[in-house]
Amino acid sequence: MAQAAAPGGAELRGSGVTDPQAAPGAGEAPAIEARGIGIRFGGLEACSKFTLQLRSRELVGLIGPNGAGKTTIFNMLTGVYQPTEGEIRVQGRPVAGLKPFAISRLGVARTFQNIRLFRDLTVLDNVRIGAHNRLVYGPLAAMIQGGVWSRAERETREQAMALLAIFGLERRAEESARGLSYGDQRRLEICRALASRPAVLLLDEPAAGMNTAEATGLMETIRRIRDEFRIAILLIEHNMEVVMSICERILVLNYGRTIAEGPPGRIQQDPVVIAAYLGEPAATVETIR
Repeated sequence: MAQAAAPGGAELRGSGVTDPQAAPGAGEAPAIEARGIGIRFGGLEACSKFTLQLRSRELVGLIGPNGAGKTTIFNMLTGVYQPTEGEIRVQGRPVAGLKPFAISRLGVARTFQNIRLFRDLTVLDNVRIGAHNRLVYGPLAAMIQGGVWSRAERETREQAMALLAIFGLERRAEESARGLSYGDQRRLEICRALASRPAVLLLDEPAAGMNTAEATGLMETIRRIRDEFRIAILLIEHNMEVVMSICERILVLNYGRTIAEGPPGRIQQDPVVIAAYLGEPAATVETIR
């Protein structure tokens, strides 16, 4: 299998990182940081004073009831929405006013709650499109199709195939994305996001619609992505088994505000969190698993 280059020039290897969870990002600027961000739509306050420091190689969950503001936060972090208060930084750089494509070039990639693929293109071409922000040739080189174009296209194809192999999709590379199962379309969207070689990957409900076996396989894949690509991952997910099993830290939203933050064990037992999910205090932590 071809080796896919990870952020910072590191290559994707089967052995992974020696200890990816040991003091992630120590001494570095946060991979992505939100300082008291909020947004209003007319008179509606969708999110208020949200703060996050996601360190390099950290895997963090963002959970909360439907309508809590989770996807709105993803949209602000990626430039789809501009916050009406607060500041966002990517690897120490302010991103106020930047368009989504510019923030992507700084190293932020995402998936969407509703799958967004080029369904009439091949599986391989969907991934190659994800690498567009790394192409080094211009329109003239593309028309001439000389050495620079040939080399870049060959490398992009090799790296796309390596990514597809991680998700078990390499044998379907030349098939239309439309023909994939729902679960495989979810995996392909993650694969396409990784093609941009991000430093930060935002996953919006990646296990949605998956059965138990698929969700279990996804958990293993997310861990592998974090360890081998050495990237930070922020995860929105309603499947509590997924969240509690793989996240090192969890933030809980309700009505656009953070109501709890901490390791999974503490979040599971937090009465404020349980009340937010159930509408009333609960006697057992099993209720949010």
